[in-house]
Amino acid sequence: MSALSLSIPALLVGKHYRSRSRHDEGTIIHAEKREGIWYGEGLEAYVVEVSSTRSIKNFWATVAVKVSD
Repeated sequence: MSALSLSIPALLVGKHYRSRSRHDEGTIIHAEKREGIWYGEGLEAYVVEVSSTRSIKNFWATVAVKVSD
């Protein structure tokens, strides 16, 4: 039996994202780790590109991902 190993960006791509501040939502089409932003202990920042369901333009957002308990 082999262990399945996926990266966090691979897990984010294809997920639904909703921005309450922009009043927009869509599917994450690209994600990469963002250095220089600190959300707290056990969290990492990722920048995501979202294919909007309400506009023809994609938008970018920064999200915090919990990486430890």
